[in-house]
Amino acid sequence: MKQLIEKANTLMEALPYIQRFSGKTFVIKYGGHAMADEKLKESFALDVVLLKSLGINTVIVHGGGPQINETLKRYGIVSEFVRGMRVTDAETMQVVEMVLAGQVNKEVVGYLNQHGGRAVGLSGRDGTLLLSKKLLQEVKGENNTVELVDIGYVGDVVKVNTDLISALQNGRYIPVIAPVGVGPEGESYNINADLVAGRVAAALNAEKLILLTDINGVKDTSGTLLESLSVAELHRLIDEEAITGGMIPKVICCADALKEGVKKAHIIDGRVPHAVLLEIFTDVGIGTEITK
Repeated sequence: MKQLIEKANTLMEALPYIQRFSGKTFVIKYGGHAMADEKLKESFALDVVLLKSLGINTVIVHGGGPQINETLKRYGIVSEFVRGMRVTDAETMQVVEMVLAGQVNKEVVGYLNQHGGRAVGLSGRDGTLLLSKKLLQEVKGENNTVELVDIGYVGDVVKVNTDLISALQNGRYIPVIAPVGVGPEGESYNINADLVAGRVAAALNAEKLILLTDINGVKDTSGTLLESLSVAELHRLIDEEAITGGMIPKVICCADALKEGVKKAHIIDGRVPHAVLLEIFTDVGIGTEITK
């Protein structure tokens, strides 16, 4: 009986959040270890299907870095990175698109559908979903000057075709987006999945942007997990080099999305089973919540 009462209390704790978020839109960036472990794949799929069943419009943007690395290695292609962004020449771009829009996207869609969802896979090329342009990466030079570096077919999102996403949502489908953009001449661009998730969230005026990572959230210089942060505090942590490498584009995309109207952003540990539900439907949460 005690266990049953505890289950009832858990449901009651979730009730006000369910009422608050029904009809809202969540954009979830799915990546890291959560995409590699079979139990975590199932856990994530069940979380997303439950959100949709509760009336929460859920859009998934997935990564695929490890899968890309593995395929590039088989082809004998070595990647370089600039501030967390993969340098992408024409040959690398072909592999990136093949892996993201083909292999990874279809696997994510398959898991969601297998667990009761109605997922539809898309890349940024479909219906010009992600109209893009070349991204020049900012790099600190001498005397703290900022230089713009061309890192190949790496893109930024100019426009998100929200009509296509809305049409799928109205049909009770779950859009699953591969972060491959299309340029004005039809060229493909490799786009950071966190950046895409942020742009999509902003375009949809989402209630929440949720990034699944392989760490338990944002930490300060002493390594202490920060449960809540403002945009101003994020920039300070970057200046203090508490946030470095691949975490930089994650927090920057959160800050940009919040400025564009997203209500809250969350960086959570995707290695924790049911991480999304624990962050959204409990009073304490498990990661870092970012606000304006």
